[in-house]
Amino acid sequence: MAATESNGLVCFTNCLLPQEDGSLVEKDLWIDQWQGVILDAQKTFFIRRERPSTIIDLGGNILSPGFIDIQINGGFGFDFSVYEGDDQTYRDGLKLVAERIVETGVTALVPTIITQEKSLYPKLLDLLRPWSLPNAAHLLGWHAEGPFLEMSKRGAHSPPLIISALEGFKTFESIYGSENLAEAEEWFASVESDHDNVGVRIITAAPEVEGVMEAIKETSKRGICFSIGHSMATTDVATAAVQNGARCITHLFNAMPQLHHRDPSIIGLLGASPYMYSTFLPFPSAIVSALKATIPSLSSTKEPLPLSIGHISEAFDDIETPPQTPILLAEQAHKKHRLPKGKSIASTAAITPVPLESRQSTQGEPKSSASTMPFDRPFYELIVDGIHIHPNSVRLAYSAHPDGCILITDAMKILDPHLKDGIHDWRDGRRFYKEGDKLYVEGTTTLAGSVITLDKCVRNFVRYTGCSIGEAIKCATYNPARCLGIENKKGTLRAGADADLVVLDHQGSVISTWVKGKIVWKRI
Repeated sequence: MAATESNGLVCFTNCLLPQEDGSLVEKDLWIDQWQGVILDAQKTFFIRRERPSTIIDLGGNILSPGFIDIQINGGFGFDFSVYEGDDQTYRDGLKLVAERIVETGVTALVPTIITQEKSLYPKLLDLLRPWSLPNAAHLLGWHAEGPFLEMSKRGAHSPPLIISALEGFKTFESIYGSENLAEAEEWFASVESDHDNVGVRIITAAPEVEGVMEAIKETSKRGICFSIGHSMATTDVATAAVQNGARCITHLFNAMPQLHHRDPSIIGLLGASPYMYSTFLPFPSAIVSALKATIPSLSSTKEPLPLSIGHISEAFDDIETPPQTPILLAEQAHKKHRLPKGKSIASTAAITPVPLESRQSTQGEPKSSASTMPFDRPFYELIVDGIHIHPNSVRLAYSAHPDGCILITDAMKILDPHLKDGIHDWRDGRRFYKEGDKLYVEGTTTLAGSVITLDKCVRNFVRYTGCSIGEAIKCATYNPARCLGIENKKGTLRAGADADLVVLDHQGSVISTWVKGKIVWKRI
């Protein structure tokens, strides 16, 4: 019920609030609609000496932070990667997506653009600066997926546009525009939006591509989230990337080597020990050249060579390794280029293991050592549509590293909960074929992103992993916010955070969505 005169304070009562540890607690939540922020109820009462003039009974449902999608390519007929020369038309498309996506519980998103013509990057990234619109989801910034990708793991990215970073970070600047890679403070200051808005930038690249490893450290220093993706990196190369500053793995399991017990590659980072590695060594360009000479897929569009080994023992009886596994290619490179005895391509190039005695005390506890740096496992994205990743793989990843799990849609322009199956236009004369949640490039078996919504990902995640709804919500709210360093403003119910909220039933279906304390969508 509402009072005769509103003081801007709203109390949500009879509801369950998701906590940052994934639990749910029965508790009221106060917000200030005028300022659009969440309040500390006790402090507000004693300082303002007022009670909320509006009380909203949620009937025992869940009041969650709004969902955050950090990888989404478009929706509702608009493609973030298509610019036709008209800034206003492009902004109208952004507005359309931001206004419509709240139906799925998303209150903040990071528009993603795939590999582009070089001339388009400065324009697109400038248009994708943070933007807050009335009654719509927040556009947090940009995610550039490409063009520094491994050719054999390009997916739907256009081969002629994929390049290496011959001059390291300088190449990044020449492609993305130096103004878009400025220091975080300088970049945020130039954003034309309300001063309270948060802004993020994400780059997905393959660390083994020439020049990329050298660019990761400088990129991260500037407040940009580097994400490993579309890559054939070995475990050691992927580890070096994280030690250089990489924070995330783009759509885990997709566009990367599959898990192998001798070299688990990028996926294996989820199982890394915090004290397994020491400080990293520079990644020599000579090693990249050696790898290129040995692994044709690193420098051409050819498919990877078939892999096979002779029968050695019962412990090594895999006559043919699983597809897309890089370990034997690294072994071949080792033999061909006569590296020092006992060294692999990756270990010589990327990291130096910490001696056991410096890692572990006699009691088994890590020692404090200047040469030892705890290894922080990266965050990782999952497309939980039941197509991109088998449910068992989802459960396996989550069990290994629950605090790093981020649910994404990787949705394409035809994302729309009401869209019918069939053939739909994409870009560059190509078309999609949509069948339920399946989305392919027409005439192929190539997955082309997804059409699943983030609220459905949350529901699927509960079924696939057996986790609670609160734990699943954490993967769509708090975890992505932490990855981007914005957890004080988004993805949380902390006092002072934006009042971006979604009301869910106990199955995870969206009942209503609130942005900055105002209702923007309600289920009829």
